[in-house]
Amino acid sequence: MSVTVLFDAVFDRAEAGRAAPFTVRHPTGGEHRFDPAVWCRDDLPGDETLLARCTGPTLDVGCGPGRLAGALAHRGCPALGIDVSGTAVRLARRRGASALRRDVFDPLPGTGRWHHLLLADGNIGIGGDPARLLRRCRHLLAPDGRLHVEAAAPGTPGWSGPARVDGGGTDLPWACVPLDDLPALAAASAMRLLETWTGADRWFATLIPH
Repeated sequence: MSVTVLFDAVFDRAEAGRAAPFTVRHPTGGEHRFDPAVWCRDDLPGDETLLARCTGPTLDVGCGPGRLAGALAHRGCPALGIDVSGTAVRLARRRGASALRRDVFDPLPGTGRWHHLLLADGNIGIGGDPARLLRRCRHLLAPDGRLHVEAAAPGTPGWSGPARVDGGGTDLPWACVPLDDLPALAAASAMRLLETWTGADRWFATLIPH
C-alpha cells in the first residue's frame, strides 16, 4: 500500500465517522500515532498560537482536511494547503480552503515567495528526512519568510526513516524531531531558530532563513 492510498483510506474512514487512528513504529523503538479524526475538527487547542503568527501568504504543508488553511482563509489571510491525499484535499476545499494535491517536493506555486510555511501536527516528519524537508521549505520561503513547525516535546528520542504501520504491512517514511534537536537541524538547513513556544501541551518553533 502506498503512502497516498494509506492516507486516502484513513481520511475516508474519518469522514464517515469511523475510527481511523494508526501507529507507525521505527526500528529504534520510536513510534508516532496518527489520528486523522482529530485533524478533521474545526480547531485544536494551541492552533491559535500558530494562526496568529501567519500574517501574510501562507503555505500549509501536509494540510490534511484543511483545519488550519481553512481557518486562515476565513480570516482573510491568503493560504494554500497541499497534501498527497486526494481525500484530504477534497475535505479541505469543502471547508473553504484553497488546496492542491501535491507532494511538498513537487513544483509548487509561489516558490521563493511564501511569507509563512506551516509544518503542524508533527508534519516535520514528512518524508522521513527532516534536513531535506527543511531545505525544501527554505527554498519555498521568501528571503524574509518564516517557517512555523510543531515538534515533539524536549527530551523525546528523535528518529527518522521508514517506519512500519501497525497491522498494515506498509512502511511510511517519517521522523520524530524533538524541540531540542531543532537548532542543529536548522543550522544544517541554512536556517536558524527564531523562537520557541508551547500551547496546550504542544511544542512549536519558528525558523527563518540564515
